[in-house]
Amino acid sequence: MAIKLGLQSYSLRKMPYEKAVEVIAALGLGYVEAFPGHLPPEQASVPRSKALSEKHKVKLLSHGVNAMHDNEAELTGLFDFAKATGVQVLTADPDPGSFDLLDRLVDDYGIAVAIHNHGPTHRYGAVDTIVEAIEGHNELIGMCLDTGHLARSREDITEATRKLGSRMYGLHLKDVDRDNKEVPFGTGRLDFRKMLLQLRQAGVLERIPVILEVELNPDSPILGIQESLGNVRALLGGLPK
Repeated sequence: MAIKLGLQSYSLRKMPYEKAVEVIAALGLGYVEAFPGHLPPEQASVPRSKALSEKHKVKLLSHGVNAMHDNEAELTGLFDFAKATGVQVLTADPDPGSFDLLDRLVDDYGIAVAIHNHGPTHRYGAVDTIVEAIEGHNELIGMCLDTGHLARSREDITEATRKLGSRMYGLHLKDVDRDNKEVPFGTGRLDFRKMLLQLRQAGVLERIPVILEVELNPDSPILGIQESLGNVRALLGGLPK
């Protein structure tokens, strides 16, 4: 099974979504995680998403980060959108009161919810807060681990993947320097090889969306994305099978 390597469209946030998908295809990637500002999660977005995926051969694999409230109509609409577009993982920031409803929806739709850690001050900024939140809930509710944000929380990215185990449903690849400022992937302080090996040994790496996210230089992002992507590909290609 091949690794599902893609780009978070937020990396190209100054472009229209149509242009972003074109660029992603030109980078040789077959997957995208769309952020809601590019592709609103509503039925009106479905025809456009399908047409762009078909034209550029870029599959919409995941979508987010989506707020999730304890509102059945709102969440059912979100899951209907995901099903219609072929999304396998909804990257999310769910309210604590929404989990019982999410238990039923992930089961009904077969679509995973991956809680995104968004920095040290966020309610899910620490891995343990996510582990506690998902305990006792449907196995399709887990985590999308953002390596850059987790590093800023002073946590170890490999240990985090061990704690989550099979409840890992997404990965946002970002690198940071010793001052926790974002740098191109592979040029910072994080030990990605160790983390990726652990994910492969656990049978997770080829199952989940592996999404590069580059927030540097949004007005002229291509060179930074190319550098980061080259380093990601070299690292993944050098991992033992």
